[in-house]
Amino acid sequence: METALKSFLSEPRLLQLWCTLVILSLGALIYDLHARNPQVGRLMKWVWGLTTLYSGPLGLLVYAYSGRRQIRRDSLWRRGFRSVAHCYSGCGAGEVVGVFIAAGLLSMGNLAVTVITFALAYVFGYAMTVGPLLEQGVGLRRAVRDALYSETASITVMEISALTVNNWLSSGTHLGHVLFWTALIVSLSVGLIVAYPVNLLLIHYGVKQGMASPKSHTAA
Repeated sequence: METALKSFLSEPRLLQLWCTLVILSLGALIYDLHARNPQVGRLMKWVWGLTTLYSGPLGLLVYAYSGRRQIRRDSLWRRGFRSVAHCYSGCGAGEVVGVFIAAGLLSMGNLAVTVITFALAYVFGYAMTVGPLLEQGVGLRRAVRDALYSETASITVMEISALTVNNWLSSGTHLGHVLFWTALIVSLSVGLIVAYPVNLLLIHYGVKQGMASPKSHTAA
């Protein structure tokens, strides 16, 4: 089964198809944000854009379910998706940057790539919370403390699951292999899915507030 899966993911046409779906999904997202949901804040526009860039149609579905003002009513389930997408956008950026630096520029081995991407995922993930808090006038110490408190569990679960899958699928590959990129794509989406119930629990128990409902914003 493992051999068959890796063979399937090594097919160049699969990667080409995925890239096409990502482009179409991003186009649909940009159109909807501009034409039907201009009230979505700058931060969340980046969140939805990055989520769709990493996970294509899946990211677009998450946006359609939880990120539009046209949703009939908000719920814990939708707040959980907005929360995990916010975490995912930062962590995914850290992973991608880490891969390019460690595997691409420095040609490091799997262990070094894993360590660097793991660390950068935390940096970018925390930055997605600290940055907006600083813009709101919150002090740096409190912003960092709040980010550590609210995001650590989500980031940890997301990264452990994503990097485990990525290392399993991409073992022995490099940037020139199709499997290297398809494994990264699959692992990112696995991290998103696995971290979703964690975010539900964090919101339910008040550890995280969750991102505000898109219905609560006025039109831009």
